[in-house]
Order: sequence, then structure tokens, then C-alpha cells
Amino acid sequence: MKKFLITATAIVSTAAVASTVVFAASRYSADDLKSLSSSLLGESQVKAEHDVDGNGTVDVYDLVSMRKTFEGTGEFSEQIIDMSEQNVKYIGRNIYDKNNVAWLVQSGSAVEFSVTAKSAEITINGDGFTESDEKYRPRYAVLVDGEIILDELLSVKEKTVKLFEGKTSRTAEVKVIHLSEANNGAVGVSSLKVDSDAPVPAVPTAKKDLAIEFIGDSITCAYGVEGKDQYEGFKTSTENFMKSYAYLTAKQLDADYSAVSYSGHGIVSGYSQNGDAETGSLVPDYYDYVGKLGDYKVNWDFDSHKYDVVVINLGTNDNTYASKDYETRGVEYAEKYAEFLAHIHEVNPDAYIICTVGTMGCTEMYPYIEMAVDSFKKSTGYDRIMSYLSATHTQADGMGSDWHPSEKTQQNSAYVLADKICNALGMESDQIGIDVASEAKYSTVSSDGAMMSDYFSDWDHSYHITTVTGGTSKESIQSFVSGIDLKKSGKYRLSFQIETGEGNEIPFVIRSKSTGEVIYKDTFTGTGSKTPYEAEFESPVTADAEMVFSLGGLDSMRMSLYEVKVVKFE
Repeated sequence: MKKFLITATAIVSTAAVASTVVFAASRYSADDLKSLSSSLLGESQVKAEHDVDGNGTVDVYDLVSMRKTFEGTGEFSEQIIDMSEQNVKYIGRNIYDKNNVAWLVQSGSAVEFSVTAKSAEITINGDGFTESDEKYRPRYAVLVDGEIILDELLSVKEKTVKLFEGKTSRTAEVKVIHLSEANNGAVGVSSLKVDSDAPVPAVPTAKKDLAIEFIGDSITCAYGVEGKDQYEGFKTSTENFMKSYAYLTAKQLDADYSAVSYSGHGIVSGYSQNGDAETGSLVPDYYDYVGKLGDYKVNWDFDSHKYDVVVINLGTNDNTYASKDYETRGVEYAEKYAEFLAHIHEVNPDAYIICTVGTMGCTEMYPYIEMAVDSFKKSTGYDRIMSYLSATHTQADGMGSDWHPSEKTQQNSAYVLADKICNALGMESDQIGIDVASEAKYSTVSSDGAMMSDYFSDWDHSYHITTVTGGTSKESIQSFVSGIDLKKSGKYRLSFQIETGEGNEIPFVIRSKSTGEVIYKDTFTGTGSKTPYEAEFESPVTADAEMVFSLGGLDSMRMSLYEVKVVKFE
């Protein structure tokens, strides 16, 4: 049995004696269990408090002793539990006020905990926004074991929500989450009432190994993600942070998260209808606070909240100002952006910073983000930072309210960002949702006397081949789409559009470039017009793969490829 000795300087002998008597009454959290387990496995440092039974060593018996503090006594009683961080886990920027109310301020802010009881109910509180027009009332959800049991606009100052009830005790994971944004008030949680025999009925859920902060505007808030179309105006009832790329990225990476996001806000200007700078809506001015409004404008404790990654998605609203004079105002944006990066780095000195823009277009702002990143690197010498241009949403993926991203677009953005974070941190990406052919190279070779010409269009990423002389066989002319990164047992969705003469048969394969092993094959028959092709396949190997179209054997033939995608879905 592996044991770790605790030195006399770490534990005073009298304290050790006392702990053997009172350990069962001590309060331990899920994080305490995780910390003790980690130390027993040799993954983290042994601490004095890990000696639960007070015998001077840390071993499996301490783990057993700690677990006993969570066991029921058989004597049920009604207990009222407050929503302090001793009992629940805070997610995002929240405030615990003098009235013992935990206010969930920012988009996605939440309390989460594990509760053991026969029945449990929670008290929800509202602020002044409960009296606003229904379009602007805060929206929140209550989840029990991952299932939404309540999703509504908060229209009262106080209400009780039944979580569960029964004749026998159960343990459930509960989350109360703010779905709308900080611009429209907060959601309060004040107490949990349980009928329980557990000495500690509610404990915070464990911290995750990865933590991400998201800084953004309405896109991050998931503005209008549930709107019926682009012509519908703003309502908090269509704003759902659980469908934001931020929440979905954190979920995919099993990460803790925090968001600081305000619709209509920017770096140098908020959304402007006339092109003048809207300086009352700048995220950097409010980044150091829990929230922007009223009692929520209190300093955020950066020392107590550390993030591995900080993601910045700002520039869409700035574009309404900068677009009037990119040469001057774009540079102004870049300068303010670089200043903001320096501050973010100051308060998050170890975080990897990722910058992006482009989901709603405004791609003209991206070169200025690159300029800001370059300036930041030169001034600080800090190189754990990157930028990328987000794919602009399309009508094909649908539109949310006021031309905002749809749920599908938000999910696609999350797939890409999760992959970027994995690459930045040196983690293995599962590549789910990633088009592994997005950076493929196109080429064509001929043999056996065949002659052809080809060209690639940067405008729409299309590839065009015209044969003059087809040669002696299908293999006399072969077109390659190279650089397709496949994972063993990965399931992929292949899609493209192809245009060639009616009746032209074009066999193609996806194969390992190094071994030639065929992973997928088929034959396309031309229709005379642009025709979509879709198929699914599973890769038996990890491979740097290529797709090869065989076009030989026919004189004066043309083939055009459009929108080649190989997307991993499982």
C-alpha cells in the first residue's frame, strides 16, 4: 500500500489527535476528494489536510474516511443551504451579496452542485429587470442531471423551483444558468432546501482541468440564436448561451468557462448607426468588473480566477465605425486592440490568447487584428497568442435574429475553436466537426501521351481541368486533392460538387499517400451540370490521405470541382 508521510512541521500533533475525533463532521467538497485522490496517485503534492484520520500518513484510509463524511445517517431532516462557494461551484462572473444571494451576472454564469436528498427545491431571485418589457427580462434554465427542467424568462422577484422529490434519497447534479446577457439584468439564487440525511447534502461539482475565458459581443452572447429568421428583432427569449460557440467549445473540451460579453460592444466603438464612434459601449472599459450595470459593477478578482485560454471575439461592431475610413480608423482599432491585449495578459499572465472575428462578416477587420497581435508580441515578447479568421455564416446554415448566427453556425464555430485550442495547447484534437480537407492542395498529372490544362480559383476554391488528349486509360490523367488528415476509426462525411459532361464516368479514391491503401472509392457519373455528391466513410488507418480522380481515356473532357469537404463527425 502506498503511503505518504506527513512531517511534524506540516501537522501539529495536537491537531492530529483532534482530527481523529472530528473528521466525520468536517466539510469536504468534491474538489477535496479529487485533490486527495490525485495525491495518492502521485499526480500532485501531498498536503497536510490530506491526513484526514490524523495518523501522520496519507493513504487510502484517508480517502475512505473522507468519503464517509458524505454518507447518509438514516435520519432525515429539513435543511436550508446557502449558495456560497462553500456549497456550490460558481461558473463565470457571479456576485454573492450581503443578502446571501448569488447573482448570475454574465452570459452563461451559473451555480452548479451535487445534492443528496429525498427532495430538493431552490429559490430563484430577480432584479429590477423582472419588471421590464417581456422582451428584455432575464432568461435562465435549471438543469437536473443534465436535463432541463425549467427554461423561462424571470418575471418575479422570488420563486421556488422543485428540483426533485421521492421516497428514497438520490444524488443529483444541479445547475442554474443565466441564458441571456448582462445587458438585461441578472438571475439570483438564494437558497437550497432539502430533506436529507447527509451530513453535507450539497457539495460543489469538481473543477475541470481546463478553464477558458471568452470575451465578446452579441455573437458570444448567442443573440437571436433561437430567432425564427433574420427579420426578427431582439428578444431575450431567443438568446441562449447554451447554444453559443463559447459554451459549446467548453462542453466539447470538458472545460470550465467564463464569459464577458455585451451585445453591440467593441474595442474602439460599439455598434454605430451613423459611423460616429460609440464610446459608451467598449468592452475594455468594463472588462475589470463583474458586470456593467448598477450593483454588478464591482471589481473582478483576477487572482482567484485563472484561465488557460482567453478567447477574444471583438470587431464586428467596431466595423460600423472603422468602415468609414479603414486607413485611419482601422489603425486606431488595432492600437486599442493591442492595448487591450496587454491588459488581458497583465491580469492573465499565463493564459494562451486567441483572437478571432468574421462570423458575421466584417472580415476587413481581421488584418488589423493581425496588426494588433504583431504589435503586442513585439512590445511584450509574449508569443503564446494566435489569431484566425472565423468562417462567415451562410444562408444555407440559417440566420438568427437581426442577421445573427444560427445554432448551426454557432456549433460549427465551436468545432473550429476547440480544434484551435487543442493545437495551441498541444492537446490532441478529436477533430469533430472539422473539415480536414480545408487546406488541401490541388494538382493534376498526365502520362501516356495525355495532354491537359488546369487552374485553381482562389475566389471560390474551385478546381478546373480540361483534357485535350485523354491518353490510353483512366489513369493517364489523375487529379489530386492532397493533404487530408485522417484518424484511425474516424468517421467522415465527404461532400463536393462536380460538373462534367453527361455520362462521363469518373472513378475516384481516397487513399493513404504513403502506402497507397484505399480508404474509400466510388465512381461519379456526370449529369452535364453542377451536381452535389455526398457519402460517409470510416478510415481504417491514420493517414495523410489524398483524393484521386481518374480522368484519362477521353479527349476534350472537362471537370470542375467545387466545395470539397471531408468533415469528421464521429
